[in-house]
Amino acid sequence: MLQARDERTLLRCGTAGAVLFVAVFLVLGSVRSDYDPLRHSVSSLAIGSLGWAQAVNFCISGVLVASFAFGARSVLLRLGGDWWIPGLIIAIGVGLIGAGFFTTDPVNGYPPGEVGEITATGVLHQFFAIGVFLGVPVASWLQGRLFWSTEHPWWAAYCFATAVACAIGFVLAVLGFAGVADFEPHAGLYQRIALCVGFGWLMLLSVFLRSARFSRAFNVRVRTA
Repeated sequence: MLQARDERTLLRCGTAGAVLFVAVFLVLGSVRSDYDPLRHSVSSLAIGSLGWAQAVNFCISGVLVASFAFGARSVLLRLGGDWWIPGLIIAIGVGLIGAGFFTTDPVNGYPPGEVGEITATGVLHQFFAIGVFLGVPVASWLQGRLFWSTEHPWWAAYCFATAVACAIGFVLAVLGFAGVADFEPHAGLYQRIALCVGFGWLMLLSVFLRSARFSRAFNVRVRTA
């Protein structure tokens, strides 16, 4: 059983991991030469001489997000949840770590002049990325159902909206990176919108689960159950 201090520390990891991941890829994407954030993927930032910065970002953010899952599990179990949501958050963290260890193949013309050949490393990168692209919308949808059942309708609506927005954004990004002409010019934008929405949800979930407001609401329900 986690001590209260350990639980709070793990919950803070969710905020740190989400903010770090988004902040670093936004900054790197704005300063990298020959890189177009509207067109190119976040993963492509790990290619090239400064690619180590994005690879480290993937790994550290992944460790923080996975750590958050264990603190979230402790709180969500008390709220009536199960292992599904924390398990999916762990999958997101592991997906980020794997994406950091295995660099993506060139896509959408980045780096310039590189031919987009399929490599084992690139395939492994895509495999781990599935944990992020599926984990975020599914986890937020399940969290919405839990909030709805525990009479937090506004938070439930926010979680449902997050799930839908992320799913749409990721699908549009995949179509763009696959070379579909109508979506290719803005594939990077679609991906960034989905990631910002999804990791923003992780950050706010982390804040909510450790807030005094949540503790008071939870205690009332336990006493009146």
